[in-house]
Amino acid sequence: MELRDVILLLHPAIAVIVVFPLIGIVVNRAFQVRQRRLETATDGKSKIPPVVGQEHVKLGRALTAAVVGIVLLGLAFGIYGNILEKKVWTQTPFKVVLITLFFVAAIASLALLYKAGDRMWRGIFATLSGIALVILGCQDGVYRQTNQWYISHYYYGVTVALLMIFSLAILPDIYKDKTNRWRKVHIALNSIAFFMFIAQGITGSLALLEVPLSWQETYVQKLYEQQCNIKPCTIQAPNVPKKP
Repeated sequence: MELRDVILLLHPAIAVIVVFPLIGIVVNRAFQVRQRRLETATDGKSKIPPVVGQEHVKLGRALTAAVVGIVLLGLAFGIYGNILEKKVWTQTPFKVVLITLFFVAAIASLALLYKAGDRMWRGIFATLSGIALVILGCQDGVYRQTNQWYISHYYYGVTVALLMIFSLAILPDIYKDKTNRWRKVHIALNSIAFFMFIAQGITGSLALLEVPLSWQETYVQKLYEQQCNIKPCTIQAPNVPKKP
């Protein structure tokens, strides 16, 4: 495999090794936190240790960083791959610099969001992070599948990253709000994110089949040119003779 192929496989590898195990642990701690709250409200005590709440918060913060990081990695592969392939640097160098600055802005905004305590600043940094992700996702080279957005790995990924950023931004408000309004918002948004993570596993497997490795690109392109003169295109499977 070439270096390009190794970088391409980093995205799913990190998802399998880091992101999805984190999701399982965070969900487990979330159920324990809820169970402890219900038991405490009913019996005044619970066998579940109080530390599960702190673990849930700590791991949730780590999950947000992992999700946003892996989305940025996927976007960087598509964007910079297109820049190198089409030599965009020599044609419009300012555009390449601006794209790089958006990557820096997305990372810096997220880092500052972790440090921010005031609600206004948390809102500002969360918004900046989200805007940077959306703008980067609109660049050339990103495999979006806009015509099939409902099974697009890109759209699910960016949406779940935005949900994670918003959940991180409202985290301090959950513990300050006595009406539990923010807690309910947190539960609702992360329930949606959980099902989107499942969709990510499915659409990610599909994307691996549709985005070829470097040694496959020539054959895929030739097949496309031979059979796809108009859009939409469906490549028919070859006829295989039946065994007698």
